Amino acid sequence: MNNERDGERNPERVGRDGFLRLRFARNGASTILAKSRFCLPLQALTPLTLADGASYLMLLNPTGGVLGGDHLITDIVQDADTHVCLTTPSATRIYRTAEQPAILETVIHLGEGATLEYFPDHVIPHAGSAFRQSLRIEMARGSRAILLDSMASGRVAHGERWNFTELDSRTEIYASGRPAYINRTKIIPATNRPDRLGWMEEFDYLSCMAIFAEGFTRWPQVAAAINEELNRLPNVRGGASQVSRGGCVARFLARSASDMTLANKALWDAARELLLHLPPLDHRKY
Repeated sequence: MNNERDGERNPERVGRDGFLRLRFARNGASTILAKSRFCLPLQALTPLTLADGASYLMLLNPTGGVLGGDHLITDIVQDADTHVCLTTPSATRIYRTAEQPAILETVIHLGEGATLEYFPDHVIPHAGSAFRQSLRIEMARGSRAILLDSMASGRVAHGERWNFTELDSRTEIYASGRPAYINRTKIIPATNRPDRLGWMEEFDYLSCMAIFAEGFTRWPQVAAAINEELNRLPNVRGGASQVSRGGCVARFLARSASDMTLANKALWDAARELLLHLPPLDHRKY
């Protein structure tokens, strides 16, 4: 493993350019981190090997948050038949933006038969922040993916609700080169307040889980099971539906961070059992 910088920084530039490139390979019955390159403020901790052979790794920003003008790029390759669980140690804080927005771009390539579990903690946009993020998953034949994307209305404990400037989030999933799912969420509170009637109202947290698998056919059962799980959860409102090209997407609103965390964990455990036939994963953050 090593770190490097791509060229010299422009001293007049506000923000930092960071990148993280990872490659996972199969080693016997286990998945290993074969290559790792990064430039701060992006970094990856040493992965753990789970009992089922999967590689569990935390993606890290040691600066504590993302600033306006930051442009952070993550590129991950999973070789055939690898199984990777990616998470973060804590929520991603987006600080006040003076000029350019903060930009996060993530691309993950799944080889044949590869499995990805991607569950970063939620985004917390601070007052006056502007944030644009994109996630692109390229799935080869027989690959599987469970993805999570969550956000808060702001620093709720500080009385900040929908005080950020902009949040623009895009997710694209391609299966064997064909688009399977494209979603964009753009929130500009000054133009359209999300807490108005018929939108998020009194809810402060929004979460989306997407499940995709090449060759899998039991999507009606998956959607029904996820909806049952959502109906059992308190202080949560949402639902799951099938995607036309083979997949299931669940969206829900939560009243508090603890309600959202509980729901994310419950849905993730259900998805692991339904899709991967694996027991619940201990999302250890320490």
